[in-house]
Amino acid sequence: MIKFAYIEVLYALAALPLLAVLFWWALRARRRSLDRFGNPELLAQLMPGSGRYKRALKFALLFSALALVILGISNPQIGTKLEEVKREGVDIMIALDVSNSMKAEDIKPNRLESAKQEISRMFDKLQNDRVGLVVFAGDAYLQLPLTTDYSAGRLILGTIDVDVVPVPGTAIGSALRLSMKSFLAEVKKYKVIVLITDGENHEDDAIAAAKECRADGVIVHTIGMGSPEGAPIPIYQNEVQTGFKKDNEGNVILTKLDERALQEIADAGGGKFIRATNQQNELDAIFKEIETMEKKEYGAKLFTEFEDRFQYFLLPALLLLLLEFFLSDRKTTWLSRWNILRKLS
Repeated sequence: MIKFAYIEVLYALAALPLLAVLFWWALRARRRSLDRFGNPELLAQLMPGSGRYKRALKFALLFSALALVILGISNPQIGTKLEEVKREGVDIMIALDVSNSMKAEDIKPNRLESAKQEISRMFDKLQNDRVGLVVFAGDAYLQLPLTTDYSAGRLILGTIDVDVVPVPGTAIGSALRLSMKSFLAEVKKYKVIVLITDGENHEDDAIAAAKECRADGVIVHTIGMGSPEGAPIPIYQNEVQTGFKKDNEGNVILTKLDERALQEIADAGGGKFIRATNQQNELDAIFKEIETMEKKEYGAKLFTEFEDRFQYFLLPALLLLLLEFFLSDRKTTWLSRWNILRKLS
C-alpha cells in the first residue's frame, strides 16, 4: 500500500505542463526574433557556440528534477507490514441533560458547561472504547452514534446548549431507553450509560427504564449536577443575562439536585451515583469503574508500519540539478570539430 504524507503537495505537479508550454513559447519567440534579424545560415556562422539542443536538454533536466522534488516533498510511504491488531473496549453512551435548569450556576461556570468540560476530558482518555451522545430535556435525541472518532465527539459537544431540545422538561426514562437502543441488541454486556443530570422533576418512570437497561446487560451510572440547596435559573437574551426564572406568583424558582432519585436510578441500573463538584473529577471515578469492566475484543487489519521513500526521489533530483548546472548551453567543441571535418571531406 502506498500513501503520501503530504498529498496536497502533489497539486504542484499541475504547474509543470504550464512550465513546458512557457519554455516552448520562449524558444519560438527567440527563433522568430533571429529570423527577423537575418539569414539563419549566416547567424549560425556568426554564433557558432550557440547550442539550441543543449538548451532543450538543460530544460528537460530541470523539468525532471522539479517533478522529482515535488514527489519527494510529498513523502511517498509504503506499508511494509500488514498485521491483525486486536483491540479491547466497551460501548459508552453519555446521556446529557440540556433542560433549562442545567443553566444554574451552583457549579461553575454552570451545570451544563461543567458537564461538557468533563465529557471533553473523558474523550482525551478514551482509546479503544466507542462513545455516543444523547441529549434530552422533555424528549431525547441522539446526537452522536457510537464511534471511536473522538474529534467528531468534541465538535458536536461544542454545539450543545439548552436550545437543542425544543421540548421543556426532564425525560430521563426516554433518554435511557434511547441510549439503550443505540447499542448492538445482540450483545448483552460491554455496555455503559453515563447519565448526567440534576435529576429534578423527571417526567417518566426513570427507575423502570434503568431496570430495563440492566436486564439488557447495560450498566447505568449517574452523575448529579447541582446542589441540594438549589440555585436560580438564569434567563438570557442575546447572550446577556436579564434575570432569573420565576413562578406565576413572581417568586424566583430554585432548581435543586435530586440526589435520592439519581441514587435510585443508579441502584436500578447496577451502577454508581456520584455528585458533581467544582473539581470536575466525577467522570474520572466513572472511568475507573469502566476500566474494571470486561472488555469486548475485536480485530482489524491495519497497515501498522510505513516506511518513507522521499529519498528515492530527492537524490535523483539532486543529481539532475548538478548535471544541469555543469552542462553548458554552448555547443560541444569536439562535436563542432567533427562537423567541420565532415564538411571538409
